[in-house]
Amino acid sequence: MTAPPHGAHPSGPGRGLPDTQQGMRRRNLARVMHTVRAEGPLSRATVASRIGLTRAAVSTLVDELIRAGLLEELGPERPGRVGRPGSALAVSGQGPAGIGAEIGVDHLAVCAVDLRGVVRARAVRHGTNRGRPPRPVLAELTALVGEVVAEAERSGLRPAGLAVAVPGLVGRDARTVVRAPNLGWHDTDLAPHLPDGMPLTVDNEANFGALAELWLGDGALHEFLHVSAEIGIGGAVVVEGRLLRGTHGFAGELGHVPVRPEGPPCACGGRGCLEQYAGEEAVLRAAGLAPGENGVEVLAERAAQGDKGVRRALRDAGIALGIALTGAVNLLDPEAVVLGGALAALAPWLVPSLERELAERTAGPACTVSVSRLGSEGPLLGAAHSVVRAVLDDPAALSGRA
Repeated sequence: MTAPPHGAHPSGPGRGLPDTQQGMRRRNLARVMHTVRAEGPLSRATVASRIGLTRAAVSTLVDELIRAGLLEELGPERPGRVGRPGSALAVSGQGPAGIGAEIGVDHLAVCAVDLRGVVRARAVRHGTNRGRPPRPVLAELTALVGEVVAEAERSGLRPAGLAVAVPGLVGRDARTVVRAPNLGWHDTDLAPHLPDGMPLTVDNEANFGALAELWLGDGALHEFLHVSAEIGIGGAVVVEGRLLRGTHGFAGELGHVPVRPEGPPCACGGRGCLEQYAGEEAVLRAAGLAPGENGVEVLAERAAQGDKGVRRALRDAGIALGIALTGAVNLLDPEAVVLGGALAALAPWLVPSLERELAERTAGPACTVSVSRLGSEGPLLGAAHSVVRAVLDDPAALSGRA
């Protein structure tokens, strides 16, 4: 079973549901879930005042969510409140969980996140996936998913869906990798090779990283460019709190924006792409270091120690990033550029030259450049939380009473 593409999910509680009595009930269930998750523990009366429904209506909704295992009662509210204390409600720490997975060029990772947003299980395998056929890679990923699901189920959780982050272009069907140059995959439908029995969504790793920043960041940004890196460089655009996907769903392919059109050939078929100047392997080469595992850690360590060659390579990578980002910043006028993924660890040496390029090249005021606190965890967490958000946005669909 395949879920709708992420980003097509409602951007708020219950948005996008039909305007019928049944649709209204589903929207209200979502409003209750989001309110309790954001502000809980809360009593029924407090929830009713927050969302503008009667206490009786909220009690009916809450009872349904408790029966579905989505909310739980913790007992009387804290003392000191005026009037008879109500029973405090919280999002359940058991029940549905989002399973997130990431296929990286040099690793596989899987995690389970409960409805409270807590990571409850995790598994990682390091090793190159470049040039490997999809079938053995997906078999290994399936084994990791099985490990994580088994551990989550021992904690009273059950998987509500699987979301997979990949370093490449994903079709509108949210299951087919159209092209992943750094893996060597083309037109690969992942669904037949992954665990059956739970909804599946596949998306670009930068998109999931941007969603993680939107949902798990400080909440201040709603329009930004998110740039992340592993071996390649990915980008995602968030406008008014939603991903901008483009006609074919490929918006944000920053890594293949030409920086120098006469430059070296790229795996995508173009020349002089940003990845050839600011990707991990490109920076290692420019610093005189051999590509290998833990390349970002090596670069960060050497830069911190004052290695002039590494610092020069990172400065030049920042210049290339600034050139590539200038057009997007001029076109979209975002609140900020957010550096995530491996770029977050290298930010102290990338950001100064990146900011100078943006300041000199953009038409409007200088764009703020910030660093994601999620770092390389962003895509994996974004994938898992996308499943959680789908449950919160339409809890009735999971309870089978839609």
